[in-house]
Amino acid sequence: MAAAFSPLAFDNSIIPAREAYCMTDYRKLDHPEVLSHIFYPRREAVTPLPPGACDLTITVEPGVTIGCRFHIADVSAPCILYFHGNGETVSDLDIIGQRYTGVGINLLVTDYRGYGWSTGQPSVTAMFRDGEILFQESKKWMAENGCTGALFLMGRSLGSACAIDLAVRFADEIKGLIIESGFADTLPLACSLGLDPNDHDLAEEECFNNMAKISRVTKPTFILHGALDEIIPAAEAENLQAFCGAKSKEFQIVPGADHNSIIAVAGNLYFQAIKRFIDKITGVSSWRNRRKAAK
Repeated sequence: MAAAFSPLAFDNSIIPAREAYCMTDYRKLDHPEVLSHIFYPRREAVTPLPPGACDLTITVEPGVTIGCRFHIADVSAPCILYFHGNGETVSDLDIIGQRYTGVGINLLVTDYRGYGWSTGQPSVTAMFRDGEILFQESKKWMAENGCTGALFLMGRSLGSACAIDLAVRFADEIKGLIIESGFADTLPLACSLGLDPNDHDLAEEECFNNMAKISRVTKPTFILHGALDEIIPAAEAENLQAFCGAKSKEFQIVPGADHNSIIAVAGNLYFQAIKRFIDKITGVSSWRNRRKAAK
């Protein structure tokens, strides 16, 4: 098992943007009325750590920090860098984090500005800029603490935008991408959230543009979605699957599940499915695991 890690803080105020990446102009999404439909921040103090977990606080710009929580199964285990939905916080994933470690997967959950014990105010521009810093500093921290497992990206709901964006930009540094309850097109989602895109002259290429981005994803991809999702219809996940550029891709619709109940409906099968995907990509065969467990 992994040793106990101490909470760490990082100062990234002078980290330059990745030169090869041209940042999309997200100013229209950063309009206050639009942001009020995208982010639902909930501040809270640092909560008690679950067994085997540690906290990281990463500085993304002077005076602004993001809180993260790392659930550790083993330093050699594969790790998922996880971006959650717009109404969740790091501590909301505590029980789920224990379920991941129970199947031998490390889970590093990040917040957004203004969520949990993170400071600052959320915006779309900041979310993408912070995502790069969180990715780079998480990798650095894991290397310094002896974590050697393969790295995967995962995004749920709003977090799918971060995960897809990073999977395109840092393909050489990850093993795969996992999307739960993700969306392909921003404008239909905006309408379902009560926002009229015409009021702000929004075009998809000025928004999250997930469908165009995922067409550039090359690493193995696993997409999960609830059949009864009332916020992001399953057709959105079908579009992500169809347009995904990865040669190896899997798609799982969970019958009876809505936007927030995939884990409740699927139970252990949810974690087993993700474990199988990761094992296949990392070359760990199930029969070897069963043989090892039988000894």
